[in-house]
Amino acid sequence: MRALYTAATGMAAQELNVQVISNNIANLRTTGFKKQRAAFQDLIYDHVRRVGAQASDQGTILPVGVDIGGGVKTVGTPRLMTQGTLSATGNDLDIAIRGEGFFKIQMPDGTFTYTRDGSFQMDATGRVVNAQGNPVQPTITIPQNSTGITINAQGQLSVTLPGSTTPTTVGQIGLTRFINKAGLQPIGDNLFTDTPASGAPQDGIANTDGYGDMQQSNLEQANVEVVSEISDLIAAQRAYEMNAKVISAADQMLQSTAALFR
Repeated sequence: MRALYTAATGMAAQELNVQVISNNIANLRTTGFKKQRAAFQDLIYDHVRRVGAQASDQGTILPVGVDIGGGVKTVGTPRLMTQGTLSATGNDLDIAIRGEGFFKIQMPDGTFTYTRDGSFQMDATGRVVNAQGNPVQPTITIPQNSTGITINAQGQLSVTLPGSTTPTTVGQIGLTRFINKAGLQPIGDNLFTDTPASGAPQDGIANTDGYGDMQQSNLEQANVEVVSEISDLIAAQRAYEMNAKVISAADQMLQSTAALFR
C-alpha cells in the first residue's frame, strides 16, 4: 500500500526536523551561533488523471485531476544569520559584531575561516587569537607589558606602552562579508568556510561601507529563541505521531484486505 511508504517519508522528515531543533537548543549558549531550520518539499506525483486533459470527444476539459503524492523530502537546513543579542563580559579582548560581517581567522594550513565568535585571547607571543590559538586577521601583536587595551568601533586596537601616557594603535581588526552569508559551510568550532554559494569573501573595515561595528567587552549570543524552538519541537513530535498512526492504519487495512482472500 502506497500510504505506508508515504507516511514513512513523513516520519523520516520529522526525525531530521527534531535533530535540527535539538542542535539549535544544544547551542543555546554558544557564542555567535546561528540557528538552522529544516526545509521540505513534496515528492513527485503520480498523475492518474491530468488536470486540463480532454474528457470527451466534444472537447470537454477536466477542471481537476487525480494526483497521488509520494510524500516529503528534505531539501536543506538553511542557517538563519540574524543578529544575536549582545552580552557584556568585561573582558578587553571580547568583541561583538553589531551588523554585517565576520571575523577572519587564519588556520594552521594557511587557509582562512570566518566566525562571529569574538571571544579572543593573547597567545605566548602577544598575538590576538581565537580559542583554538589561530590568529585573527590582520595579525595583531600586543607589545609586552602594555596596558589599557581599547578597541574602537572600527576595530582599531590601541594600548598604552611602557613609559607612555597616551594610547598607541598597534593594529586593525578587519571584517569580512559575503553576498550570501547563508551559503557559508559550518565546520565546527564556531567557524565557517566560504563556498561557491556564499560568494567570494569581501574584506573591509568595521563601521564603514555597510560593515557592522565592533563592541568591545561584549559577545554576541546565539540567535536561538527558546519558546519558538520548543513550539517547533512539539509540532514536529505531533507530525511524527500522526505519520506513525497512518502507518498503523494502513497496516490494519492491509490485514483486513488479506483476510478477505483467505
